[in-house]
Amino acid sequence: MVSLLLLGGCAIPERGEQTSYTATQPLYAPPPPPSNGAIYQSGSALVLFEDIKARRVGDILTIVLNERTNAEKKADTSVDKSSESSIGVPKLFGQTVPELENSVSAGHKFETEGDSKQSNKLEGSIAVTVARVLANGNLVVQGEKWITINHGEEFIRIRGIVRPMDIGPENTISSTKVADAQILYSGKGSLARANKPGWLTEFFLSPLMPF
Repeated sequence: MVSLLLLGGCAIPERGEQTSYTATQPLYAPPPPPSNGAIYQSGSALVLFEDIKARRVGDILTIVLNERTNAEKKADTSVDKSSESSIGVPKLFGQTVPELENSVSAGHKFETEGDSKQSNKLEGSIAVTVARVLANGNLVVQGEKWITINHGEEFIRIRGIVRPMDIGPENTISSTKVADAQILYSGKGSLARANKPGWLTEFFLSPLMPF
């Protein structure tokens, strides 16, 4: 038993999240020159017909989470095999021997059935920042949101690529239009620990458990 516990402790842990979701700061812009009193200033500009959509590094974009997944899998397997052989009445020294007549039969039957269903739903919104502008104009966005409730913390992280043309007039985009989306929703604290199995349960569920 001690050896099995040691083997369970040597199991390779799952790879942790390595991606940084820290908000990206805008690129540095030099301060405008001192004002000379004129209405027009060469160091600053106000575009009258410019929209508010994110397009530069550090700009903020709101992603509306609308994730729903439904999966169902069912499998039925049935195997039935039977065989039979018989030995006729043999002859010994020209005489039949009925006592040696025999027959052999065998049968094998295997049936199994499996049914699995899973449904997930995630709704809400999260503000992210533009981390990088690709050569084709697409935006790499990332961000995270932390919420502390009583004795636990919940957080959501998202990272992906969006097209500027998919961004709405209110500077929002649906999560279903985020390419290569990486969405993580989890928590920390006493509530999160209560939903996780103990170390002994994890050992019995580990791949190294021979039983």
